[in-house]
Amino acid sequence: MAVELPSLTTPRLILRPFALADGPHVERLAGAWEIADTTLNIPHPYPEGGGVRWIKTHAAAWENGSSLTLAIAVCETPEPVIGAISLAIAREHARGELGYWIALSEWGHGYATEAARAVAAFGFEKLQLHRIQARHFTRNEASGAVMQKLRMRLEGVNREAYLRWGRFEDVAVYGVLAQEWAVEPNDVQSGAP
Repeated sequence: MAVELPSLTTPRLILRPFALADGPHVERLAGAWEIADTTLNIPHPYPEGGGVRWIKTHAAAWENGSSLTLAIAVCETPEPVIGAISLAIAREHARGELGYWIALSEWGHGYATEAARAVAAFGFEKLQLHRIQARHFTRNEASGAVMQKLRMRLEGVNREAYLRWGRFEDVAVYGVLAQEWAVEPNDVQSGAP
């Protein structure tokens, strides 16, 4: 029997499992150069049908305990998806790693921070993780600001750690431990089983 992916809500967002119908939206939004350029694994151009292929991997990854990937949608708006958020899980180390992207048109509204806070809370409270970490290219300062707002600590910079489109990228590493984590009351409600 398949294990159902959770849904989370915040004051402004619904974090829900992706539907196959979201595939074209993923291709259109994540396929923007500005999104792909600030991430390690998003292709550019985004291949046709790639969104659906990616979405089809989510249920098995959740069922085997390796990751949780959710669509980010704004409450009470017609746009079905404005981004994605994931938590890669290393159960043997009680550790998770956040990853996220937000549609270019939605940058600057605090959605990445709100979604990341909800998923981190889920990781600590429901999955009983000990540590949650995240990384970003150092030239993507906005992503670092999200991590700082989650009270993550900058633990170091891996110099020229990744080769992305012909250039080596420095990567900042952030982390927060369970005992350091604090969530404002009513920040997140889980629709998880």
